[in-house]
Amino acid sequence: MSTSTPRAAAAFGPASPVLSVAPVTLPTPDRAVDLQVRVSVPLTGEGAPLTDGGTPPSGSGLPVILLSHGQGFSNNLSSLNGYAPLVSLWAAHGFAVIQPTHLSSTTLNLPPDTPGAPMHWRSRAEDISRVIDRLDEIEAAVPGLAGRMDRDRIAVAGHSMGAHTASLLLGARLVDPDDGTEVDLADSRIGAGVLLAGPGRGGDAIVPTMAEMLPFLTTTDFSRMTAPTLVVAGEKDESAHLTVRGPAWHTDPYTLSPGPKTLLTLFGAEHGLGGISGYDVAETTDEDPARVAALARLSWAYLRSRLYADDTAWQSAREALTSGPDALGRVESK
Repeated sequence: MSTSTPRAAAAFGPASPVLSVAPVTLPTPDRAVDLQVRVSVPLTGEGAPLTDGGTPPSGSGLPVILLSHGQGFSNNLSSLNGYAPLVSLWAAHGFAVIQPTHLSSTTLNLPPDTPGAPMHWRSRAEDISRVIDRLDEIEAAVPGLAGRMDRDRIAVAGHSMGAHTASLLLGARLVDPDDGTEVDLADSRIGAGVLLAGPGRGGDAIVPTMAEMLPFLTTTDFSRMTAPTLVVAGEKDESAHLTVRGPAWHTDPYTLSPGPKTLLTLFGAEHGLGGISGYDVAETTDEDPARVAALARLSWAYLRSRLYADDTAWQSAREALTSGPDALGRVESK
């Protein structure tokens, strides 16, 4: 399927060159290691530095996407170095994209007895909130970024385990398996989200061995995830190592949460959604560059239209990429 149809191109506009800086290190004494992030921003376009050296007006600048990585087999993609097919496009079309390296990343090689291991589910969500807390430091560390980020337009996105992280920030709850308390990590500064192949409900949906290994997955509750969210599910994403429910499990964040929500089901897609975690990733089981490009555009358009009330990018991109004989997938909303 071509992703450069006239309708899609009209909705998308021209790309800007991208500046990507990594690692930006945020000293974090109460964390096992300091928090490192990658920052990718457009060099030109909305939010570009003022030529007269003045201060941007209130509310101007780049909307922000905080991207939480998943847990794949590769050594480096589960870190600030992953997800270039999404990040490059989002940044080239007007977003500031910030990618933390979570404590679960294989790049850190932390001891297995590190508190929170193996998935560091709580720390992951706290990483995202820390980044929002410290946007001033991040702006100061990246040349030409000072004053360009719009603090009133912040979104979160995540793939797989990263989608679990994003769901907690958007309002999902769980019960801490260590002390039995309900955990609320929602961050009201986040205005919208994108969950890419995220985990569904717990209980008997989880494979027993995985329920024992990752008990935090067994109590996920989406009933209070009220933030606007695009849930993306692969039509053939079985995830048999995690769930007995097959592909339908990944639609739970949509079906079990209140609106406003949108579900995008990608035809023929498996857990990699065509290969979003990196270019030419060997572990991708459903490689499809056209699908990845279309998904990057759709997710970009969804967030644009959610963060800017008068923006019609989502409507245009949805019509261009999910209708007709070459449709990427199907969309439903509530």
